[in-house]
Amino acid sequence: MSNFSFLNPFGVLDEPGTYMGDFYSNNFARKAQAGNVILNLGPQHPSTHGVLRVVVEMYGEYVVRSEPVLGYLHRSHEKMAEHKTAYGFLPNMGRVDYLNAIGWNWAYAGACEQLAGIECPERAEYLRVIAAELNRISSHLVWWGAFVLDLGAFTPILYAFDDRELICDILQRVTGSRLTMNYFRFGGVGADGDDLFFSKIRDFIPNMRERLKMYKALVTDNVILRRRLEGIGPMDADLCVRYGATGPLLRAAGVPRDVRRSIPYGIYDRFDYEIPVAETNDNFGRYWVRLQEISESLKIVEQAVAQIPPGKHIVDKAPKPSWKLPPGESVFSVEGARGEITVHVISDGGKSPYRVKLRAPGFSNLSVFAEAAEGTILADAIAILGSLDLVIPEIDR
Repeated sequence: MSNFSFLNPFGVLDEPGTYMGDFYSNNFARKAQAGNVILNLGPQHPSTHGVLRVVVEMYGEYVVRSEPVLGYLHRSHEKMAEHKTAYGFLPNMGRVDYLNAIGWNWAYAGACEQLAGIECPERAEYLRVIAAELNRISSHLVWWGAFVLDLGAFTPILYAFDDRELICDILQRVTGSRLTMNYFRFGGVGADGDDLFFSKIRDFIPNMRERLKMYKALVTDNVILRRRLEGIGPMDADLCVRYGATGPLLRAAGVPRDVRRSIPYGIYDRFDYEIPVAETNDNFGRYWVRLQEISESLKIVEQAVAQIPPGKHIVDKAPKPSWKLPPGESVFSVEGARGEITVHVISDGGKSPYRVKLRAPGFSNLSVFAEAAEGTILADAIAILGSLDLVIPEIDR
């Protein structure tokens, strides 16, 4: 008889009478030094940015060991892909990482298009870049406000969401959604941008640049913030590479790797922009990189809006919901807000993909935490966790 239940979804017993829900606490406690305290951060705790549990062994205020625990939000996206048509799985992408839905849209659509040999019209490529970069800015704004809130400052998150609302207004015109966007289609995008869409973007760009100056004066140059971040949570290139950390974490460690340049896709090679690389690999370095990325994304969007050609937003005879992928396999990577997103699609020619593997950057980035937090005080460990920019549905997909 199976041990599965809603209280014990793993169907595993650690020892008689002890369910998997207690496994991590019990196992962790056995290894704890006498006198140390075992502390649970989450799975319901604001500092974990979602349904994440971190078991921590404390010696007074100092972190001796820590271990992230996943499984509280698992939704089986990859298994769902095996039971849906390739087209029918598209909406799932907006729900893997709800803050960077467009990045996941692109990774999955790109993998399927690459396998099927579908090429997008020029105008669609520009619309994809515009949507992706606006979504990157939106994601970074949510991180910025939430991260500073973790450190005890409440006001900045109100500014962050105020600016984010403007982006949501823009993207809603073409996607029909403000969060779990499903904009990409095989061979293009779901809707063309109208005059109001582009007008709102042209108004937003200079406004956001002014706001970044205010963010710098209000938060970045604040001596209290600097002392909470500078020199805290160093993660050098070796540590990032060992755990497979990518995105702002890796660039803050001095490695200028960005998929848009390292593994070019779309039309990013047509735009002039920099890849921000921090001089420090601490919490402040990761903070600085993301704010610089907002500025660079604004440059990309501005160029794309100015250069966008007329034409179709999707190919003629675009795949329909019943469309089947041809046999074969394809791997496609994009630079998401949290790092490298990779989708590996395998098809046997059937009505559903044979296998879809989703590589989420947050999983590798979270893995760095245990080593980075060791020896810090608890308040600094919370700051380190926040600097990773975690979205738990992406990690626990």
